[in-house]
Amino acid sequence: MRTLTTLLGNSQKLDGGAMFGNAPRALWERWMAPDELHRIDLGCRALLVRDGERNVLVETGIGAFFSPELKRRYGVQESHHVLLDSLARVGLDHADIDVVLLTHLHFDHAGGLLAPWEEGQPPRLLFPKARFVTGRRQWQRACAPHARDRASYIPELLELLDASGRLELLDEGDRSASLGAGWRFHWSDGHTPGQLLPEVDMPDGPVVFSGDLIPGSPWVHLPITMGYDRFPEGLIEEKETLLADLLARNGRLVFTHDPDIAMGRVVRDAKGRYGLADSLAGVRDLAR
Repeated sequence: MRTLTTLLGNSQKLDGGAMFGNAPRALWERWMAPDELHRIDLGCRALLVRDGERNVLVETGIGAFFSPELKRRYGVQESHHVLLDSLARVGLDHADIDVVLLTHLHFDHAGGLLAPWEEGQPPRLLFPKARFVTGRRQWQRACAPHARDRASYIPELLELLDASGRLELLDEGDRSASLGAGWRFHWSDGHTPGQLLPEVDMPDGPVVFSGDLIPGSPWVHLPITMGYDRFPEGLIEEKETLLADLLARNGRLVFTHDPDIAMGRVVRDAKGRYGLADSLAGVRDLAR
């Protein structure tokens, strides 16, 4: 039997204006209240898919790999690796994970692959048994980044993944040998090239981990994008395609960055605006 569990990782505080792009503060502060430094609270949520004896983890969050100085710069709130604690609460260790799927390789989605920072120690890769799955074009972008997003990648992590011998790179249309049946992939370029959004078949309708295409519930609203998105207009079109598809199939979304809502079902109102129903703060061993 397949079950879904959402797991919290390290949290962040980031500038609200950057997270909401060209939306005015008078609008976005209704959804997420800023602090005195104009930052909003953000989660880094992962999804655990238990499929029989196999454990698949979608994303690892930002983790605790940053030095204290960089933790302050990027608003990381905890000093320890919160995702490892979340795994322990469901009876697992990072060594129990069989596959880690990465929507993309920005540090707030893949940094949790690394052990916590220790002064004078080189970065160390966790998840010793896992195969690591991501998109080929995203890997190429990470290895040769644009000046606009170079700081979003971790060169040492890329070297460790490449040297592991356990990296699987997917092209559009590919099936993953590591994941097998029951998985479908949506592709998005609006935030970063070759972002890979997994869809998990479930009895009550498909569940999509929406990564940074739709990082949280406010971004379900079509015009809302992030300042970090490379092609906002294209992203809106990708988002509309995904939401229409999920609406037709009674689908749900899992959000990585929403601090309060982990999952919701896609709905649309009489004016054609997309929204959520049946929102949940977290799920544990969801079988439907």
